[in-house]
Amino acid sequence: MDFSTPDHIQDLVKRTRTFIADEIIPYEKDPRWGEHGPSEDLRAEMNAKAKAAGLFAPHAPKEFGGLGLSHLERSWVFEEAGYSLLGPSAMHCGAPDEGNIHLLNEVASPEQREKYLKPLCQGARSCFAMTEPDGAGADPTMLAATAKVDGNGYVINGRKWFITGAKDSTFVIIMAKIEGGPHDGEATMFLAPMDDPAIVLESQMDTLDTSFAGGHWNMRFDDLRVDADAVLGAPGAGFRYAQVRLAPARLTHCMRWLGSARRAHDTACDYANTRMAFGQILGKHEGVGFMLADNEMDMRTARLSLQQASWLLDQGDRAAEESSMAKVQCSEAIWRIVDNSVQVLGGAGTSAHLPVERIFREVRGFRIYDGPSEVHRWSLARKALKRAAARNG
Repeated sequence: MDFSTPDHIQDLVKRTRTFIADEIIPYEKDPRWGEHGPSEDLRAEMNAKAKAAGLFAPHAPKEFGGLGLSHLERSWVFEEAGYSLLGPSAMHCGAPDEGNIHLLNEVASPEQREKYLKPLCQGARSCFAMTEPDGAGADPTMLAATAKVDGNGYVINGRKWFITGAKDSTFVIIMAKIEGGPHDGEATMFLAPMDDPAIVLESQMDTLDTSFAGGHWNMRFDDLRVDADAVLGAPGAGFRYAQVRLAPARLTHCMRWLGSARRAHDTACDYANTRMAFGQILGKHEGVGFMLADNEMDMRTARLSLQQASWLLDQGDRAAEESSMAKVQCSEAIWRIVDNSVQVLGGAGTSAHLPVERIFREVRGFRIYDGPSEVHRWSLARKALKRAAARNG
């Protein structure tokens, strides 16, 4: 692995850093950014600026106007985008659209690419419906939503929750279990337009985070009828495609929120360099300085871990274990960095007077999203024990 930053990426990083500082951070006081994410008109306004700056959807395939960045190239740019919690929405590289673009680019048929992927790359929004209130979550095998074979199509029924960005999305990717036919009982992904009356948004959920466009929703499918060509990829391959989507998506979450953590750390450093306490600037007190030093080390280890896993993906490796490790390492490091920053800032860190309070609320969920840390540790331990058993015959 080459640890140097390519010249074209260095230029892109500088442009992104300037764009976020000059164009997007000023929007952080805009009342259109509420507790359920930026409004659609605010998102559209920021998207227009990103397009004018040549920074819109940098991960999207070039055929649809993106920059076609590799996984490793994304790591530098997405970190800069995440320096403002609004950055990923502005640059259209946030969840769930970024992950859906990757999935569709890998799996969609030519017709599905034109119908769904092209408008998504150009600014439409989408959602991904897998998690269920009484079923699939950390354990996706508990999938309860069904897709009953019906002639040349399927009838989908079920409930989903924590569906990010469902409101104002143009389409949804649904994970459901087939009933009937040769793929009975097998998880499958389906594409459906969100304006179908059989898709019901029940209620918006109140959560700690506030940066995802559209917020999070409870939704259900009431006899949603789809044709066979609505199947994304192959019937019965839903869990395999979920890994195609989730392994990279874990890493891009790490990238974006590492940028937010760096923002919190920078804010704490600025404060510690100017605030006087007990006869000297705050940062010269070892108790404070050690927290800042720990932040520096956490940022370094998190960045190296996610970039190594990203590099493996670029080599064609599934990087299942590496992305799992990086997700745990980064989510917990990011939490420590932001928590330390709040502590250094004292009372100011708990107030909306500074951006750190909102970042603090935002990143707490990351230890749960994309699989709780405990599930990843459990999976990694199983694999370690399996390797040990193989070594010992």
